[in-house]
Amino acid sequence: MRFVNESLKDADVILYMIECGETNYNEEVIEKLKHVAIPILLVINKTDKAPAEIITTTKEHWQNLLPQAESIEISALTGLHVNLLLEKIITLLPESPPFFPKDELTDRPVRFFIAEIIREKILLLYKKEIPYSVEVVIESFKEDEEIVRIGAMLYCERDSQKGIIIGNKGSAIKQLGIEARKAIEAFLEKHVFLDISVKVLKDWRNQDLQMKRFGYFCSD
Repeated sequence: MRFVNESLKDADVILYMIECGETNYNEEVIEKLKHVAIPILLVINKTDKAPAEIITTTKEHWQNLLPQAESIEISALTGLHVNLLLEKIITLLPESPPFFPKDELTDRPVRFFIAEIIREKILLLYKKEIPYSVEVVIESFKEDEEIVRIGAMLYCERDSQKGIIIGNKGSAIKQLGIEARKAIEAFLEKHVFLDISVKVLKDWRNQDLQMKRFGYFCSD
């Protein structure tokens, strides 16, 4: 919630995404959104195969919760109305001078993108709560002329999650390493040696100190 509060301070547009047929919600988040002056887009995903009555009831349910929000029905899988969503976002963004020079693509370090590449592969390879309970930390980055050696640590919350990440005889983490290394090599345009380890840091998401250490904003 603290991260949500920080994000709301600088947001120009809020996208609240749900799945078609979803009715559960976080009351604290909804109450905050009811009192913001920022434009809200209610993005209803997975509408490509949903019956018309389910789409209608979903839309009505969420419009009662967030009456000021404009709803857009999309399918991320098929691309249905994704361009419409993009166009709507652009119309809501205020015009302003550029924050960075045109030739400057990012203000983030290389380690950030490597961690995000590994995080992407975790999202694709693991299911349920695993991707959301894992933090990726790049602990070492050594670049030679021919190869880049990277050490990454995955922090999870429970021993059971560590077992799932590693997999039977290390099969899951091996696949993760293969997929991540290929993507990092394409990004860096260089051969990569990637060493991925896993540690348990119990309930790290509920600890302000650890959240700050991992770069999340935890203001009072």
